[in-house]
Amino acid sequence: MRRAFTLLELLIVIGVVAALAALLLPAIARTREESRSVKCLANLRQLGQAALQYAQASDGSFPISTYDNSLDWDFDLRSGSAKPGILWIGATTLAIQQCPSFDRRGSLDVVPYLGYNYNTSYIGGGVGEVTPLNHPHIAPARVQSIRNAPGVALFGDGQYSAGADKFMRAPVLMAGTDIGDGVGFFTRTAGTQGYRHVGRTNVCYADAHAESVSARFTATGISSNGVVSVSNVAAAAGTGFLSSGNGAYGGNP
Repeated sequence: MRRAFTLLELLIVIGVVAALAALLLPAIARTREESRSVKCLANLRQLGQAALQYAQASDGSFPISTYDNSLDWDFDLRSGSAKPGILWIGATTLAIQQCPSFDRRGSLDVVPYLGYNYNTSYIGGGVGEVTPLNHPHIAPARVQSIRNAPGVALFGDGQYSAGADKFMRAPVLMAGTDIGDGVGFFTRTAGTQGYRHVGRTNVCYADAHAESVSARFTATGISSNGVVSVSNVAAAAGTGFLSSGNGAYGGNP
């Protein structure tokens, strides 16, 4: 005759199962997030390849970040519905523009896919970008003008404390130049990257290769090296810049 489990034995078994689950769940969650990161890197590579293809068809110039309020690098909203933007020359699978780890928190629902930003400071330029020399319209950079293309960010995981911003900003004001942006403090801090892949952020560089990056730079106000960020906001939000100076964006380190 088989002996039934006692209550104590059942409690021990339940405790062992719970302990094993507690050990396994974080590993499962990490594996799931690493899988999402791989998908994100693939998306970013496609964005980078599209930018280089655009340049080949546009006399060597990268796509402009924004042409007006309804036509940007990612989406064309002039008809009232979301269509492929400037980057795509009219055709793409728009889902490529969705980071699988971005939760759309604090973001507008006018576009169906979100999560990536484009280097507006040194590459995309665009209507409304006003430099320290007061140029009202900044032409996008040319491929040949990018020094150290494998080290210059082109697209990345865009995120700030309130959600997503599709315009990537370098941390330091580019005073005395006739390229890039002369935007204000809050616009600049909205152009940070989201470190949402197990504490890392994904970046596609100007040669179209993509990689995962752990270095995150924040500071309080304007630091001695000119970094503009807000530590208590950026740090709490898990966001930051890719470099302390503008080196990762195409400018001086």
